[in-house]
Amino acid sequence: MIRAAVVGAAGYIGGELLRLLVGHPQVEVVAATSRTLQGRQVDGVHPNLRHRTKLTFSAEDQLGRCDVLFLATPHRETMQRMPEFLEKAGVVIDLSGDFRLSDPDVYEDYYGTAHEATGLLDSFVQGLPELHRERLRTADRISVPGCMASAGILSLVPLAEAGLITGEVTVDARTGSSGSGAKAGAENLHAERSGALRVFAPTRHRHEAEIAQATGHTVRMSATGVEAVRGVQLLSRAHLAEGVDERAIRSAYRSRYAGEPFVRIVAARRGLHRFPDAKILSGSNFCDIGFALDRGASTVTVIAALDNLVKGGAGNAVQCMNVRFGEPEERGLEFTGLHPN
Repeated sequence: MIRAAVVGAAGYIGGELLRLLVGHPQVEVVAATSRTLQGRQVDGVHPNLRHRTKLTFSAEDQLGRCDVLFLATPHRETMQRMPEFLEKAGVVIDLSGDFRLSDPDVYEDYYGTAHEATGLLDSFVQGLPELHRERLRTADRISVPGCMASAGILSLVPLAEAGLITGEVTVDARTGSSGSGAKAGAENLHAERSGALRVFAPTRHRHEAEIAQATGHTVRMSATGVEAVRGVQLLSRAHLAEGVDERAIRSAYRSRYAGEPFVRIVAARRGLHRFPDAKILSGSNFCDIGFALDRGASTVTVIAALDNLVKGGAGNAVQCMNVRFGEPEERGLEFTGLHPN
């Protein structure tokens, strides 16, 4: 059995980690920490876990040694505490933003503060098995990309690697309210969120730096909050290289993701579900990718969707754990999503 612990287990990502780990046949969850809820039953905060676990929240200073430590901790704080976390487990999987960017200057530009653990940056492997599976098999330090970054990277890398797109990429992202976390402010009150289409990052969303790092293209990203709890959908627009047609794009996706258990290419030409839709992915670890060509302008619009808390967070982290510990990659992640929901 893999002995796992979750730091920051009371939040949305922490709750998803617990849901997936409790249901994983090869995992024993030995600790779920919270600064303010020590001694309380986990299922009092995450009611979907009723009768699934008898775990109680523990204090972080009670955290013992484990095989894998998942960090659902805040940006900026994680890098300050990483040395102590590394002493607690053979494998650390970080879901904060602190080790996603390899260049400390880029981190400071996007996060507004200097990186305080630059010596550790090169030791982290990006937690996307579809891109870094071989490195993850032996990685002891793993950094899971952001939710919108995961969708953007998975949907654009095949085109970038094959040289099918040129110049800047424009990314328009839509996200549900859970992306702001369990302690979000007034902007996520029902009275403010319901019916709204709120642009909260018209330029320079942090995840554009992650997409740029992975693709090698300049990325201009905006983000809008929509009336949904879960889900991310990205529309990415790029100019096509000379002579690129629909067949070349389809071939790039199929060859890059052949056999991938959690990336699905949506290629229907008609029907209600001919493009990726986050709604049908709720609770699943899939990323769906589709595209459309604007032949007159020689551009491609790539559509990607995923559940921000699963493939965009906790599910991707568990997938990385499976790779690292030699488990079947789909183990504990078999849920397909619901339709209708």
